[in-house]
Amino acid sequence: MASDGFQNLTMQQLEALIHLVEERSFSRAARKMHLTQPSLTKHIRNVEEALGAKIVDRSSRSLALTPEGRVLYDYARRIVKFRDEARERFLLLREEEAGDIRIAASTIPATYILPYAIGGFRKKHPGIRTTVRTADSSDVIETVLDNGAEIGFIGKKPSGGKLTAEELWKDRLVLAVPSGHPWAKRRSVRIAELSKVPFVIREKGSGTREALEECLRETAGPGLPHLDIAAELGSSEAVKEAVIAGLGISVISVHAIRRELKSGILAALAIEGCPIERSFYLIYRRQFDLMAHHKIFLEYIRAYRP
Repeated sequence: MASDGFQNLTMQQLEALIHLVEERSFSRAARKMHLTQPSLTKHIRNVEEALGAKIVDRSSRSLALTPEGRVLYDYARRIVKFRDEARERFLLLREEEAGDIRIAASTIPATYILPYAIGGFRKKHPGIRTTVRTADSSDVIETVLDNGAEIGFIGKKPSGGKLTAEELWKDRLVLAVPSGHPWAKRRSVRIAELSKVPFVIREKGSGTREALEECLRETAGPGLPHLDIAAELGSSEAVKEAVIAGLGISVISVHAIRRELKSGILAALAIEGCPIERSFYLIYRRQFDLMAHHKIFLEYIRAYRP
């Protein structure tokens, strides 16, 4: 009986029917399933033999289903949909408990924000492990694009359409000076005064450096070439230590010197006419297939406030 034949139907046979209807061509449906055309044709014939009924009207010039074929097609779509939903629920349940996430982050997020954020995250999801690589913002972008990391955190909005970028946190850059510096008691300095003292800056590609350069350009300031650059350093920690050591003053994230400001080791000033604020961005590839543990982490990090 035809009803007994239903027990012998396979998922691949049902998918062959679905693709055949959607593509309206045996050859295109075969390519969609990565099969040869004879293989796909055999799947359809096996279904018809199992059910004892034609499901494809071969007398029609354009591909058409018989009444029996339309019934089977409707149920085949539901069956495949239920299978896909079951797989998603299964993966969600599995990945809730375990998974690895590779992160690349620029200096400020990697050093001063993510350790606290990940610490709180691990208490809620101990089975999801994270690895954080520190680099400047430009390198983080390249790392994510090259699949060296799945998720990135940077201090500038990336250009181009290959990345999804979400604004996460605000950052304020301040002029940091040692507590014994002549400017330490002041609240602000003029742009013209910056060229009169030694200056420590971050390396090229740093979001902090780019924010400083942009602000100076917009306010018709002297620009970096006119500053007395005493040192160019590769991390905010190095810049902070250089300022404490008296090598020069610097523009740095308030996140990086929070403890030093509280203890009185450093003082923070504003640059008149040049308020330097920026955002930190979450980035990942547009084509990246987020698994459940990635989604859990992203949901947490979007709600986190440093």
